[in-house]
Amino acid sequence: MTATLPAPLDVRLMNMTATVLFVGCAVGVLVAGGAWLLRQPAFAIGHIAVEGELVHTSALSLRANVAPQLVGNFFTVDLEAARRAFEQVPWVRSAHVRREFPSGLRVQLQEHDVAAYWGAEGSPTLVNSQGQVFEADAEDVEQDGLPRLLGAAPAHSAEMLDMARRLAPALAPLGSAIDTLELTGNNGWRVLLASGAVLQLGGGTPGEVLERVQRLASTLPDVAQQQGRGVDALEYADLRHEGGYALRLRGVTTVATEAQRVAAQRAAERAAAAAARAAAARARTAAKNN
Repeated sequence: MTATLPAPLDVRLMNMTATVLFVGCAVGVLVAGGAWLLRQPAFAIGHIAVEGELVHTSALSLRANVAPQLVGNFFTVDLEAARRAFEQVPWVRSAHVRREFPSGLRVQLQEHDVAAYWGAEGSPTLVNSQGQVFEADAEDVEQDGLPRLLGAAPAHSAEMLDMARRLAPALAPLGSAIDTLELTGNNGWRVLLASGAVLQLGGGTPGEVLERVQRLASTLPDVAQQQGRGVDALEYADLRHEGGYALRLRGVTTVATEAQRVAAQRAAERAAAAAARAAAARARTAAKNN
């Protein structure tokens, strides 16, 4: 039996080189073919299907705004970039984008559910029900009676919305909804009611603030009745006093007239003179006794 001699080294090297070249060419052809295939119009993004409850925007306007920002085709489009593009559209809170063979995208959208205005009148910012600040046209808001949140950085928006929700039922006995809730520079709370009344609530924990508000709401009817007024006469209340509050009611003045001030001053002067005479008399009596 004749043994097969190994091929010479140079022959083996040539075979290996030929194999590598063949494989390289095959891979190159496949890559080029794949790239050519991916560039074919058949795989260009042909449609974008939009799902979800859309109240403040339309699927047509969404597609018109986002489509020019999409780069690539069905296979190469960056889905994360597409998601960010949809979420930059006003009123869109979140978007989930997936491919839909052979040439489309399907987008599941969720809009912001507005719960309050944010910032001064005319500001293009709102707060959603999760306490997040977002930009949108306030004129598109359909709900009535939403509170306005003022005086804090957006990082405090969730805290302020939570406080507004806590205060609303506590203030209900006053018969007027919250127009504006402000977080002041010293972390105190101030409320402007729809009636125009201003309430200085002070600071502290939410529980402490609510306790002061509930005290006002439960006692104001009796206090106002004593002055011949109702709770709707409230103009101003300062709840920052320990164990009580200060009030101003429409039609009830706590400022003395000029005549009253003069009379009070004269009475004080007479009382001081009488006290001085009594002290002098006691001094004379003590001197005689000595």
